[in-house]
Amino acid sequence: MRDFADKAEDLAKQHPKQADEGVQKAGQQVDQRTGERYDKQVQQGEQAAEKRINQGNPNR
Repeated sequence: MRDFADKAEDLAKQHPKQADEGVQKAGQQVDQRTGERYDKQVQQGEQAAEKRINQGNPNR
């Protein structure tokens, strides 16, 4: 499972715009399906994912 996570992280860093869009869409789906009950946690997760994606990327 670690190999999959490492590959996904590498791809996200190579394509940060698409990864950011995916994170946003996933957050919207969670909000929609939960009636925004976990909005704060979803936003925190989105921010953490975007920070990780953009870490070490000079183009961001």
